[in-house]
Amino acid sequence: MGITEMILLFGWIFVLAWIPFVIYTNKDTHPKALFICFGAEMWERFSYYGMRALLTLYMAKVLFLDLGDGANARALGIYGSYTSMVYLSPVIGGLIADKIFGFRKAVMWGGILMMIGHFALGIAGLAFEESLPLFFISLAFIIIGNGFFKPNISSFLGTFYGDNDPRKDGAFTIFYMGVNIGAFLSTLTCGYLGEQVGWHWGFGVAGIGMGLGVLVFQILGKDAFGDKGLPPDPVKAAQPVMAGLSQNALVGLGTLIAIPVVAFLLDMDKTMATVLLVIATGVIVYLIADAVKRINSGEKEEGQRLLVIIVLFFFHAVFWALFEQAGGSLTLFTDTNVDRSAFGGEIPASIFQSLNPFYIMILAPVFSWIWINLSKRKMEPSTPMKFVLGLAQLALGFLVIVIAARGFVDQDGKIPVIFLFLMYLLHTMGELSLSPVGLSMISKLSPKKIVGFVMGAWFLSIALANKMAGAIGQMTSGSAHGAAAEGLTAMETLAQYSETYMTWGVYVVGGAALLLLLLVPILKKWSNGIH
Repeated sequence: MGITEMILLFGWIFVLAWIPFVIYTNKDTHPKALFICFGAEMWERFSYYGMRALLTLYMAKVLFLDLGDGANARALGIYGSYTSMVYLSPVIGGLIADKIFGFRKAVMWGGILMMIGHFALGIAGLAFEESLPLFFISLAFIIIGNGFFKPNISSFLGTFYGDNDPRKDGAFTIFYMGVNIGAFLSTLTCGYLGEQVGWHWGFGVAGIGMGLGVLVFQILGKDAFGDKGLPPDPVKAAQPVMAGLSQNALVGLGTLIAIPVVAFLLDMDKTMATVLLVIATGVIVYLIADAVKRINSGEKEEGQRLLVIIVLFFFHAVFWALFEQAGGSLTLFTDTNVDRSAFGGEIPASIFQSLNPFYIMILAPVFSWIWINLSKRKMEPSTPMKFVLGLAQLALGFLVIVIAARGFVDQDGKIPVIFLFLMYLLHTMGELSLSPVGLSMISKLSPKKIVGFVMGAWFLSIALANKMAGAIGQMTSGSAHGAAAEGLTAMETLAQYSETYMTWGVYVVGGAALLLLLLVPILKKWSNGIH
């Protein structure tokens, strides 16, 4: 058994012991619905991160191999478009859940669409390895399905807790641990199968994971969910409204029309950037107008809370623009400039993406315990302050890589793997300080009638971030052509990575943390008593 197989076996044994422990230690504190959502999200993230672990490498090494030095740039451009659209689609999915489907139906519909997309991607890798149209159609199914699933399962979970329920941040941290258990298992399993056995095997197993998520939510949730998450007006949604079609039918038709449109946009880098910017501007302007309207019409507290979300939207985007280098430039960096040898073998580059979810499984209960106990002592940092901590730790993580690249390099242009472990640890701590807290914040600060839409808008900030992430990843060559451009040596690519990460990962992110620190008092005031 090689080192990679040993890591895979350890990962599954660890998780099979960890999940019962998490459920047992929290079953008397939280409603059963938390653990149903935990399981569904775990398998959904298994599918998403399993595919993501392979996506950039598959495109660079297989799909665009004939482009030579341009393969990395093309792969990173499409990766940026794909991940940005994954987080753009929840804006529409959240709105449809608010007005027509309800949270539960939206989650199921999204899960089925994603399952189809993953299986189609597996078939594409098996039978049509270089079929770009099928590849883009498969990704389109996943993007649109994610739009229905991702914002609504988080919003749905929030309905089981009151606004100032001290368990809420802890519940979302546990939920977030489910996200990362799925990510941990998938990056190990799909990454191993994809790189060592065959790309289509990795993509296909991701589809099986999504299928399990749908079953967990539908079967186990029947008794646990009660009357929560149902359509707001099922009678109205079933009545004809246009050309004899009901609202439900129009959503289905719109989904079918959207699939080829999304597939087309995936390979239109500049067009996608423009579309994303226009949509983001429109959503932000709408939310600002809504907040001002509420402030002027006697709903001052709701309006100011909405302004807090809007301000944090931009800092959230900065965080994820650099954090999401993990699936793009950092994977290529690991493949090229990290010494991955161990016990007579070499660990595949994709496997290292499992470090982040592994750390989260270990640290999420610790963070949950910290927030609850600080709350009891009235010492818990406010949500904006937790964002400052998240940004600061992200910057420190990139600083570690820069230090390694400038002082601990071997003759082959590679850094010791310990620095990668430390970087992922700092990034994970930053993520735990910011991401689950942000999800909890949306469910607490959003006006009740538009919580799904606001959650979708929150994911829109990640959409912007991922498009920025693709552009930043391309800068690692110094000329926006990808890390392998122009036949650069390992020492030269290392210098380019170091320069890019210093500028964007340390200076920009660190500066954002300092700016937000100055804004914390006013944002805390605008939260009007909601922590």
